[in-house]
Amino acid sequence: MKKIALFADVQNLYYTVRQAHGCHFNYTALWADVGREGEIVEAVAYAIDRGDSKQQQFQQILRNLGFDVRLKPFIQRSDGSAKGDWDVGITLDVIDAASRVDQVVLASGDGDFDLLLERVIQRHGTEAVVYGVPGLTALSLIRAATRYVPIEGKLLLKH
Repeated sequence: MKKIALFADVQNLYYTVRQAHGCHFNYTALWADVGREGEIVEAVAYAIDRGDSKQQQFQQILRNLGFDVRLKPFIQRSDGSAKGDWDVGITLDVIDAASRVDQVVLASGDGDFDLLLERVIQRHGTEAVVYGVPGLTALSLIRAATRYVPIEGKLLLKH
């Protein structure tokens, strides 16, 4: 049975799914979909902590599914912009996991991860699967992946 490591870029999924589909991402469906491929031996969801109760309930749902939820504080800069980026953390965790698993699954449309997936495939022969929103997932990321799964249909939580 394939060993799989699953990484979810919560902010990217939230904004791209909302922009494209006007709803939320279905993490339960993601877990089930990935679980059909093999055994999920590690799963991490990267989120920003704003400290509100709805968000804490959502984070508990992720934990109940089996995700290790990693939080960074939400930083509001004096110029009004915000900081809350997990790219380096995700990259380090994916590189660490790649030697231990057969498949890395990245749920994100962020093109910054294209080199990461190329490296994981080249160095470890690990499959790299990307789940991303059609039209909002970087083409470079889709090209770098072994397989691309569009976020649509059952992967969406309709209101």
